[in-house]
Amino acid sequence: MTVAQAVVEFLGKQYTIDNIGGQEYRERLIPGMFGIFGHGNVAGVGQALKQFQVSDPTLMPYYQGRNEQAQAHQSVGYARHTRRRQTFAISTSVGPGSTNLLTGAALATTNRLPVLLLPSDTFATRVSDPVLQQLERPDAYDITVNDAFRPLSRFFDRVSRPEQLFSAMYSGLRVLTDPADTGAVTISLPQDVQAEALDVPEEFLAEREWRIRRPEPEDTDISRAAAAIRGAKAPMIIAGGGVLYAFAHEQLAAFAELTGIPVGNTQAGVGVLPWDHPFSVGAVGSTGTTAANALAANADLIIGIGTRYEDFTTASRTAFQNPGVQFININVAPLDAYKHGTSLPIVADARKALLKLTEALGGYRVGGDLESTIAAQKRRWNSIVEASFDTRFTPLPSQNEIIGATNRAMDARDVVVCAAGSLPGDLHKMWRVRDPFGYHVEYAYSCMGYEIPGGLGVKRAVLAAGEDRDVVVMVGDGSYLMMHTELVTAVAEKIKLIVVLVQNHGYASIGALSESLGSQRFGTKYRTLNKEQHSFDDGERLPIDLATNAESLGVRVIRIEPGENVIAELEAAVATAKAAPENGGPIVIHVETDPLLDAPASESWWDVPVSALSELASTQEAFATYTDHKTRQRPLLG
Repeated sequence: MTVAQAVVEFLGKQYTIDNIGGQEYRERLIPGMFGIFGHGNVAGVGQALKQFQVSDPTLMPYYQGRNEQAQAHQSVGYARHTRRRQTFAISTSVGPGSTNLLTGAALATTNRLPVLLLPSDTFATRVSDPVLQQLERPDAYDITVNDAFRPLSRFFDRVSRPEQLFSAMYSGLRVLTDPADTGAVTISLPQDVQAEALDVPEEFLAEREWRIRRPEPEDTDISRAAAAIRGAKAPMIIAGGGVLYAFAHEQLAAFAELTGIPVGNTQAGVGVLPWDHPFSVGAVGSTGTTAANALAANADLIIGIGTRYEDFTTASRTAFQNPGVQFININVAPLDAYKHGTSLPIVADARKALLKLTEALGGYRVGGDLESTIAAQKRRWNSIVEASFDTRFTPLPSQNEIIGATNRAMDARDVVVCAAGSLPGDLHKMWRVRDPFGYHVEYAYSCMGYEIPGGLGVKRAVLAAGEDRDVVVMVGDGSYLMMHTELVTAVAEKIKLIVVLVQNHGYASIGALSESLGSQRFGTKYRTLNKEQHSFDDGERLPIDLATNAESLGVRVIRIEPGENVIAELEAAVATAKAAPENGGPIVIHVETDPLLDAPASESWWDVPVSALSELASTQEAFATYTDHKTRQRPLLG
């Protein structure tokens, strides 16, 4: 076989095995491969995919895409919805085809989500150096653009000789399927090596199973954690994405109900409990609810489960104000289990740890009036959200109204997808999730442009599993302009993806942040250039028509015109899109909003440094506010 043929056949026979509560699940690890072909991979991986398409079309289905970065985002969306049991492989050509994957690699690794990247590389033999699109450095001739993947990948290797393929693939897939280590796995394939012949042992091409590790907690750790919980007066749980990846949402609900401990959630943890569960206090941190943040400020014990404690979660380490606060961190990754100087790490699967901890607590329930405090804080926040959803602004609605209308129009099992701008923060605090799979916001890397390809990846996973769910992408005009071209992929495959395109003619999120930092929304509006002042702040609004743009790609578009009936028409439009046939292709719902109407405050903070010296009065005022917030910041060293 050629090296490329061996790669394709090998990947087509890899499976994950996952045991959840005694039930075993077997899935294809790599159900398909994306690729955009150029001279670096057309005669290698491209030829292999074509050959197997003829001889065995089910071995490794090929999928097109319009941008390599978007293909990585599709793979990540698929991986997250399948709870890291499956992902896609991506083949690229050399040079720009490879480097287009770099952002996708960083996103996958930051989110701890698996994706297999197979960027082509320049000739290993150097027989024709320098070839088209080759980077040359006078100080190191063994460096190629693919070396840029090293810091962005959880595993990197280059197959410079055909015989290296076996160890590269085994080692790469070991990392890909490890919950503690997973992320982008990059195996660089020089274009000449791809086409070389290789004697491939039959055992390399046999079906292979990769068991997903779900380690048990140590008894000593559980005993120490139980003692700390019994001694706490105001404990609080912060649940992250690790709860969902461990399929531990039911165990978390049982634990909260038995102990009376409130549960706040990170962005990745939305869905661990339904929004109206009596012990769910919603989002915590900079984009959190007032309920969660009030409880976090007073908590003397934080039980972090499956969270990486991003600065939005900790409100830049101002969320926890109790001087004696301690941390119990349950995480499959030691990196996260030991954060905040804890002396109570539990390196284990979240589901197994919760079961053991529930048993160890033996009927314990938190004392005092915490339960009534939780209920009062929830009532306060719910009334704030309902007022934000129900207040009508005309002719342009607030983003709050649009979120509320979309939420009401979707079914409980549907999935909302987002990533960047002001939408993720507003969704985090206000979205009323009803299903563990119902919320998909990529916020570890918060990558503009993720929304449409990521949503398409989620939809692929939904269709592959035969699930009855619609996928609704909420995206602002800024992110749409970054990477909307995967709508063409959805058109080509007739995949129904519903996109609510929120047009505010600029960067609403960074505009609001800029204003709060004293920078007066500089550079955040889509306006014509004032050449005299070289300013984009005060010119005419750009004559952009993104609805027509989407139509030009073959997409069905529903336009919501400004006026008094925007919200009613938006709800009707979402219902119309949901009723469309599954094989009818993507649908974009275009709605304009007022970017100056903010979401309700979280009563929290995010550390973005303000200029210490400035001639602008707005910046001077912002710096005074900033220094005041800094006094509440804590090192959290144990």
